[in-house]
Amino acid sequence: MTPDVTSQRADETAPRGAFGGTQRIQQLFARYKILALLIAVAAIWIFFSLLTHGAFVTPRNLSNLLRQMSITGMLACGMVFVIIAGEIDLSVGSLLGLLGGVAAILDVNRHWPIGVTLPVVMLLGVLIGLFNGWWSTYRRVPSFIVGLGGMLAYRGILLGVTGGSTIAPVSDSFVFVGQGYLPKLAGDTLAVVLFLLLAFLTIRQRRNRERYQLSVVPIWQDVAKVVGAGAILAGFVATLDRYGGIPVPVLLLLALLGIFTWIATQTVFGRRIYAVGSNLEATRLSGVNTDRVKLVIFALMGLMCAFAGIVNTARLAAGSPSAGSMGELDAIAACFIGGTSMRGGSGTVYGALIGALVMASLDNGMSMLDVDAYWQMIVKGGILVLAVWIDVMSGSNRR
Repeated sequence: MTPDVTSQRADETAPRGAFGGTQRIQQLFARYKILALLIAVAAIWIFFSLLTHGAFVTPRNLSNLLRQMSITGMLACGMVFVIIAGEIDLSVGSLLGLLGGVAAILDVNRHWPIGVTLPVVMLLGVLIGLFNGWWSTYRRVPSFIVGLGGMLAYRGILLGVTGGSTIAPVSDSFVFVGQGYLPKLAGDTLAVVLFLLLAFLTIRQRRNRERYQLSVVPIWQDVAKVVGAGAILAGFVATLDRYGGIPVPVLLLLALLGIFTWIATQTVFGRRIYAVGSNLEATRLSGVNTDRVKLVIFALMGLMCAFAGIVNTARLAAGSPSAGSMGELDAIAACFIGGTSMRGGSGTVYGALIGALVMASLDNGMSMLDVDAYWQMIVKGGILVLAVWIDVMSGSNRR
């Protein structure tokens, strides 16, 4: 009898007890990870709502919370692809500050029109992302080191170009990008369109699976999913309509969510991202140019830094030399909390955005309670370690 068979029989005859219960909990969490995250968000909101006597869940505070979360969410959209591909980028916080500072300089000092400023800043973000990716892929410098060097260098460049002082005030048209609202009628129309689109995609996916004789879930599950999503969407829009409407940064984040989810799930490039992170050598031997895939991923990360920098500058109505500090840690934590595996090859964009919502909710709630800054950092650090521990435990359970 071989050792493997012996250990297998020992496992089968061992008492289930607490170990079996822990294993079942891990399996349930791995299967319903997003549901668990949504429950966690609801628990956080209820907790802070009770401690603030309802002030946390007022339309005004939720609108501000989502606006704050949108910046981390934009970074997380790009960071999730970077981590799935098995890389890391520590420069995104400093790059956000640099690109936001450049946007403020072009708007305030150079008086460039917003129609020119925004594309130039986005192009600069893509070029810097390509520069980071070139060092990591073609020069074989570990992405951790490239990001660490960029974190220092880009912050230094920002201090140099701004002279260490705040650049303000930016133009009204620029401010609208970070502080504006979508008209209520347009927001309601958008909600209806999104609901109909979700229903159409669910029906089409079900019919495609039936056509190819693949297993399908009971129809009540699809109906419940669509109805539940519709209820959440209706509540989301109704709440925001009570305070100005849907903020422009939130609208932009929703558009990026749709685009990046489509890339990840419906394109060849998206499948290659997961393949590169799962098994780099096998993907390379299958004929995929893995260096090019990673280069594009870093370019997308640079573009997301540009979006986040622009929105941050517009929200503050100024370019600050301290903008984006610790932004890279919030983005990475959002990805890990949202279920992205630190080993690469696994993760979702919507999971990362829910992780960003968790981080923003904790920041907002603890700030409303006047919790000391050091306690906020302790809590966020602890949650990051817990998220990675859950990922490690889930991975060991799968093996």
